[in-house]
Amino acid sequence: MATDAIYFPLMITAAGILASFLTTLIATNFTKVTKETVERTVKVQLIASTILMTLATVPIVYVLPESFKLDVFGATYLVTRWKSFGCVMLGLWSGLIIGFVTEIYTSNAYSPVQNLAEACCMGAAPNIILGLALGYFSCIIPVMSIAITIYVSFTFAGMYGVALSALGMLGCLPIALSIDGYGPISDNAGGIAEMAELHPSVRESTDLLDAAGNTTAAIGKGFAIGSACLVSLALFGAFCSRAGLNMINVLGALEFSCLLIGAMLPYAFSAMTMQAVGDAANDMIKEISDQFADGKILSGEKKPDYDRCIAISTKASLRMMIAPGILVIGSPLLIGGLFGPRAVGGLLAGNIVSGVQIAFSFSNTGGAWDNAKKYVEAGVHKTKKMTDPKTGEFILMKKKTECHQAAVTGDTVGDPLKDTSGPSINILIKLSAITSLVFGGFFTNHSAFGSRM
Repeated sequence: MATDAIYFPLMITAAGILASFLTTLIATNFTKVTKETVERTVKVQLIASTILMTLATVPIVYVLPESFKLDVFGATYLVTRWKSFGCVMLGLWSGLIIGFVTEIYTSNAYSPVQNLAEACCMGAAPNIILGLALGYFSCIIPVMSIAITIYVSFTFAGMYGVALSALGMLGCLPIALSIDGYGPISDNAGGIAEMAELHPSVRESTDLLDAAGNTTAAIGKGFAIGSACLVSLALFGAFCSRAGLNMINVLGALEFSCLLIGAMLPYAFSAMTMQAVGDAANDMIKEISDQFADGKILSGEKKPDYDRCIAISTKASLRMMIAPGILVIGSPLLIGGLFGPRAVGGLLAGNIVSGVQIAFSFSNTGGAWDNAKKYVEAGVHKTKKMTDPKTGEFILMKKKTECHQAAVTGDTVGDPLKDTSGPSINILIKLSAITSLVFGGFFTNHSAFGSRM
């Protein structure tokens, strides 16, 4: 392989950065963005950055030799320039598909979230049930896209092709990061407007921006989850090479047993993170209740002690993440130290397969619940599922109603799913793979029972 071909992955990333900057320049200088057109502008940015990077990647493939051979797990792959280009494009366009599907399932401009908002008028329980179902449905197309990407990329160039597809999905990373960052910024702006007691019209504007921000944050998480799956698979392949494994036999007793354990890890990790949020929330509620107990804050005799509330959240975020961190790093070390690299291979496979599903469903369910609440608060929709017993007309969904209370309940449940457990699954699957890769040689030579199983 020519020496210059070593720079091919770096040039893909560079092309993605340039395409993202050019897209942002076009979006901010040649289009008029209003609070009603934010989501549409984001969609245009996704499409434009994908097209620009596709065009920019065409001349870059000529850095590669016309064809070259790769030996991957005992098989030889004849890789050409255009097969490499195809791997990059699969990852790039799969990311765009994931973004569009995420928007459909989390934006209140589409029927899934609108139906979820109507379910709120039946109570909190239907909202929770349908919200969970929505999140599970939202996994289907993204997971199928990732599966097709992995299959075709591996057929073209083995694990090298999978790594190229991961680079393709991460190619427009600046756009994905800006999309992801928009959500929290607009959400905090709305909180500031409410705390500062600004004119209600300001809060109405920030609510529109926040609703768009929930969707853009979910889109950004979708890109992160998809790329985490591809990157983790590439790291998994690197681990197998380092540990001398040509294949993982899932029909083997050891591998299948550890496969089940690996599939359980994302659930255990999610339970730990959600429990951490719940415990911290309980401490926060108790502190706030204690401060309001004497009535002096409401009467204006004293100000709230914000520092104590901040200290509770800060200490909880550090102390309660110790156990999940130990789970992520300790699981492959324990399994590998006891049973060797074959066991770790099964663990990583189960971890990746299970974690991707949970990450997608948690992220999209939380985003849908949040936007369902925003949709109810906007007061622009009359639900066809309930009628006023006096007038017989369809009930208008709005604030300070039982429908709104049910929507708030869903949003409260969804926040730890979309902001804590869902995104952190990416760390679980990637860090587990990295830890296994680093200690792959140790597992091969020094496992306690690996040589006997």
